[in-house]
Amino acid sequence: MIRTILFDLDGTLLDTAPDLAYALNQLRIEQSLAALPYEKIRPVVSHGGRALIELGFNISEADEQFESLRQRLLDIYKDNIAINTTLFPGMQDVLEHIESHQMLWGVVTNKPSWLTEPLLKALNLMARSACVVSGDTLSKRKPHPEPMLYACQLSNSKVAECLYVGDAQRDIEAGKQAGMHTLAALYGYIGEDDDVRQWGADAIIDKPEDIISWLYQQH
Repeated sequence: MIRTILFDLDGTLLDTAPDLAYALNQLRIEQSLAALPYEKIRPVVSHGGRALIELGFNISEADEQFESLRQRLLDIYKDNIAINTTLFPGMQDVLEHIESHQMLWGVVTNKPSWLTEPLLKALNLMARSACVVSGDTLSKRKPHPEPMLYACQLSNSKVAECLYVGDAQRDIEAGKQAGMHTLAALYGYIGEDDDVRQWGADAIIDKPEDIISWLYQQH
């Protein structure tokens, strides 16, 4: 019996790509570069600020400008963190279903807490979640299973009672290594080179409502 549903944040629970794309393009404009098409930025969002800087400026972490650009990106993003970010279509119904059936839900993300918590608070989700584990909550991040196991502790749930939903290979790896059920979210920020079938998730879902369908199949 699944008791707790845990979500990745960017690309699974929340559609954060519009605000992250805005931040990257604002940074490019500051650097006298043209804005990139949204379609080019969206698939990279799940991989965080470093991947966005690599995309936006075609440089690696070894470049001396890299870290200052990354920090500036995050500062712009923090100032615009919930302008166009929303729950994915159908996700509100999923959360209400979970809550009305006396189940819990929480977040396990690699996003740092100084961005995760203001975002969840801005969308009135922080108080509803049973646990929030950010990328800097522990010394390890996904794909390491430790954040997943810590989320189980916080939500007072056994690993076998937890389901993790994510849109990146590291999400499924972390969930599987922790020993919980996993769902891969095709509606998220999936890149052209991502072969989701190879990730080994329990199931692949096309839309948030498929989470409810999967839960019914388990009972």
